[in-house]
Amino acid sequence: MGAVDLAAIEAERQRIRDAYLHQERPASSARGVHHVALLSSDVERTVRFYQGVLGFPLTEMIENRDYKGSTHFFFDLGNSNMLAFFDFPGLDLGPYAEVLGGLHHLAISVDPTTWRGLRDRLDAAGVEYMEESGTSLYFRDPDGARVELLAEPLGEMYGRSVR
Repeated sequence: MGAVDLAAIEAERQRIRDAYLHQERPASSARGVHHVALLSSDVERTVRFYQGVLGFPLTEMIENRDYKGSTHFFFDLGNSNMLAFFDFPGLDLGPYAEVLGGLHHLAISVDPTTWRGLRDRLDAAGVEYMEESGTSLYFRDPDGARVELLAEPLGEMYGRSVR
């Protein structure tokens, strides 16, 4: 891989900002994220992790309409945001793989006090994590998906509005 021209990258970033980032913009055509769906190789293990360790209540379990025998189950992330999972028994999907063009990580906003408590719960559960800047915890769920717990308000990044 060749050297990266950081000045050229910043110039391109600024060009795109100038072309598309407007102070006055219309409201979004979307109402919000209904749910983000990940894969689970073991439903109960996933429930124990997301509800038991992270404190995200399980809200529903239904059969996946697209694959008979598959469970589609949901966790409450607050503010009407849902995290969902599918299992696909019999398909042997193999382990999670982080690839270009795939899911990099799922960032979940929590308040700073909750963030500290969840860090303690990750420690107690023996979950390895990487702490960044005193506001981010990056770890992998039981199937290997990367999750970030972020002690930043919704719509903010590094103390700055990204809305």
